[in-house]
Amino acid sequence: MKYREPFRPFAPVVLADKAADYFSLRQSSPFMSMAAPVTDLARQLVPSIVHTNGTARVQTVDAEQNPLLAEVLTEFAAITGVPVLINTSLNIKGKPICGTPEMALECLTESGIDALLLDGRWVTR
Repeated sequence: MKYREPFRPFAPVVLADKAADYFSLRQSSPFMSMAAPVTDLARQLVPSIVHTNGTARVQTVDAEQNPLLAEVLTEFAAITGVPVLINTSLNIKGKPICGTPEMALECLTESGIDALLLDGRWVTR
């Protein structure tokens, strides 16, 4: 849906207590505001998040900051062994980032995404 070029991959979101396994971070990164070098484990298990320069624009999450996302990451890790998911802004190429529920619903109908969690409700196409 984002039509990403190889040099501009998706950004990762990771449980804060597992971040050091995948990224060389010296601090938390709760806002995807910094790029950090990736580890060999990240290159192996989540190559779609690695920039051509060997970094990723990572977001770290913990249960205090974002309980729902931390739970999703924890459950995903329990199933797959990997506490990392692809993270991106909600918008499609050429459109601004969705800032309202109406914009999010428009993005759902105009893109290839299957579902949207909006205000605690799953909305599907």
